[in-house]
Amino acid sequence: MSRVYNFSAGPSCLPEEVLKECAAEMLDCNGTGQSVMEMSHRSSAFKPIIENTEKLVRKLMNVPDNYKVLFLQGGASMQFAMIPLNLGIKTGKAAYIKTGIWAKKAEAEAKKLGIQVTELASSEDKNFTYIPRVEKVTGDYDYVHITLNNTIVGTHYEYIPDTGSIPLVADISSCVLSEPLDVRKFGLLYAGAQKNLAPAGVTLVIIRDDLITETPRPGTPTMLTYKTHADEGSMFNTPPCYTIYVMGKVLAWVERNGGAEGMKKLNYAKAELLYEYLDNSQYYHATAEKGSRSIMNIPFLTRETDPDKAKEVNDKFVKGAAAEGMVNLAGHRLVGGMRASIYNAMPIDGVKALIRYMDNFAKING
Repeated sequence: MSRVYNFSAGPSCLPEEVLKECAAEMLDCNGTGQSVMEMSHRSSAFKPIIENTEKLVRKLMNVPDNYKVLFLQGGASMQFAMIPLNLGIKTGKAAYIKTGIWAKKAEAEAKKLGIQVTELASSEDKNFTYIPRVEKVTGDYDYVHITLNNTIVGTHYEYIPDTGSIPLVADISSCVLSEPLDVRKFGLLYAGAQKNLAPAGVTLVIIRDDLITETPRPGTPTMLTYKTHADEGSMFNTPPCYTIYVMGKVLAWVERNGGAEGMKKLNYAKAELLYEYLDNSQYYHATAEKGSRSIMNIPFLTRETDPDKAKEVNDKFVKGAAAEGMVNLAGHRLVGGMRASIYNAMPIDGVKALIRYMDNFAKING
């Protein structure tokens, strides 16, 4: 069977040449006679792999020297707890902007851990279809949290809130390295890898040195303390070695293709193509408002208003697309319809093929 266009929101498609490289080295990586899956994380064989991955993260994201790069486990969801446990220690207060389901979960976790949360703004009033404007934040907060790109609802910040001396924390799981990002504007960035970086299993954390404390909130487990991992170079316990290895391969692919600027050029070309089609269609429409639209995740609906008929049409659309080699286009259950996730590894030909299919489907079913 030939390769399909995988529009999954995550785990998502990886660059084909990276997959081929990994396959070629499965039994013998770098002349060691073993797979990375078998290597001791403390061996001389694995050390250059993790060092190279960190080096590429720093280079491609322009990470300043006063930030640590950590490779952790537990996904972005674990960070929902680690952040308040480690950062919420001076006033016990934090501010959150609620722009989607994952932002909502992050906020709820902080409250569960005893943080006094202020909700600065929310777009829940319109089903999270837009990003509220919070240009400047003041107050005695320990940190401010945002979700830079909202995978489920397909929205994205087109600005970065000015938080002054308050550390700004951002979940960048679904937009990491999709375009340049000024790390210096943030105290902490985190990303589950399974969308733009690697298979599921490793979480990238970039944290400013002054936020790494020896005394997190009382009762914080050793494994949920940033200092534990920062002091040991992400090797306090066995890290997800293979996914770190694949991340290094993906980052090298990003570098070969123009770095973050190259990804931005490709991603905006893909997104503009699909949004232009949706905005001019009499049959489909995008769900996210202009000015807040993601270039990574694009949910869309047909014009069918009857819920039962809409579900029937959506199911038919997704099934027909899969038959033509375009998979994982079903929308999230909380939004419905369809969703095309067009991460870095999705070629523009995949978007063009989707638009052709959408056009034919509309002509037959419209």
